[in-house]
Amino acid sequence: MRRRLSILSRRILPRSLQGQMLLAVALALLLGQAISAVIIYRAEVARADNSIAHTLAFRLIGAQAFDARVGRRDAMHGMRGRGARRSMGLVSANVSPRTSQDRMRGNLQERLAQVLSEQGIAFTALDVFERPLADDPPAQNFLRRRFGASPPPDRSQVVVAAMRPAGASHWIVARDLPPARTGRFVRLLLLQTVLTYIVLVGAIALLLRRITGPLKALTGRVEDFSRDPAMSADARVQPAGPTDTRRLIIAHNRMEQRIGALLDEKNVMLGAIGHDLKTPLAALRVRIESVEDEDERARMAATIEDIVRTLDDILSLARVGRPSDPLETTELSALVVSVVEEFEDMGDPVELGETQRIVLPLRATWLRRALRNLIGNAVRYAGGADVSVERRGNRAIVRVMDRGPGIPDGQISAMMEPFARGDPSRNRGTGGAGLGLTLARAIAEQHGGTLILANRDADDGGATGLCAELSLPV
Repeated sequence: MRRRLSILSRRILPRSLQGQMLLAVALALLLGQAISAVIIYRAEVARADNSIAHTLAFRLIGAQAFDARVGRRDAMHGMRGRGARRSMGLVSANVSPRTSQDRMRGNLQERLAQVLSEQGIAFTALDVFERPLADDPPAQNFLRRRFGASPPPDRSQVVVAAMRPAGASHWIVARDLPPARTGRFVRLLLLQTVLTYIVLVGAIALLLRRITGPLKALTGRVEDFSRDPAMSADARVQPAGPTDTRRLIIAHNRMEQRIGALLDEKNVMLGAIGHDLKTPLAALRVRIESVEDEDERARMAATIEDIVRTLDDILSLARVGRPSDPLETTELSALVVSVVEEFEDMGDPVELGETQRIVLPLRATWLRRALRNLIGNAVRYAGGADVSVERRGNRAIVRVMDRGPGIPDGQISAMMEPFARGDPSRNRGTGGAGLGLTLARAIAEQHGGTLILANRDADDGGATGLCAELSLPV
């Protein structure tokens, strides 16, 4: 379950810096707007309740004062007359008009009681409740007289306050229509949210674009430089964005320039070393011809040839990170077939399995050498090799398998290191200097690929041996 959630989050959630920052800001704004909406709504409710409480208090106080001047009977008549028309059914009643279907407004009742007490109004009972407008005829009559046959559609509730004054047996009833705030509140909140998102998210998006744009270009340059350090200096990223980003790009350009200079110096030095070493070796080849003993002469020639091949491997390994030949569109299976035919011509037991036609940019000379090293190791240590080519997603896979003893699992990674060999000797006939796998891995990485060694298992037909898998991006 946890793994599924992890996979789902990787697919849904943005992975770029800009996307994650914008998502974090959007979620923070959403949370802030939710908190702000709750606070504003509560403040709006409190303001409306306060307004209703003061309106009801004003009407109740006026009705009590009128009652005190003219007497209850005359007051009841007056409340049913002109006062009722002006005050939305301000009436006097023997009992409270509250029914079981009405909804009590406790907070509003407390606020109204506080206002009345502050004004010195004594009462023995107070009811404040809310009911539908359709269930309150006095309020309907008032709205009908004021607005005609069609009262406002947003007026669906009426607030009723019934007070029994101290020392009196009757109730004074006042009414008020609460303001229709929900629709207006939602519209204002949505408008505020949209404007906030446009201003804040837009500003952050522009800022992140100034940062992530140069960083994206720098990342691409680093990836290209890691694959091909011989890239032209004209392709370097130009400093852009904020000061910190500019400093990073400038520092990378200086480092790249320094690395390029060191690689050039290394190539010049290796060329000089190769020349200085191969010249005396060539002279030794000539001199050993004067040795009369054929066996001794053959051993000396083999030793010189072993030194030359080792020197070639070392120089090739040093130059693989800065190749001089460009990438060329090549049909991979045809290249593999040509290498296999070389071994077949020499009588080595190398078989070509299934192949697929895959075209991709390669340095054919280097890749041919990597395949020779892998197939040569299989022939040397296991007596033969099976070679196949397949496409797996966006990767081209060249597999070189043998039926030899394999390599202990704990030693596979060590065998990829320079001068590491299963045979501790340095005899060319049993394996040479131990640079073949290292060179093959470096050539694979030069093309943006990988080289993986693994012992064969039951998936390979139950055969034992070693499988070398060269993976290249298509």
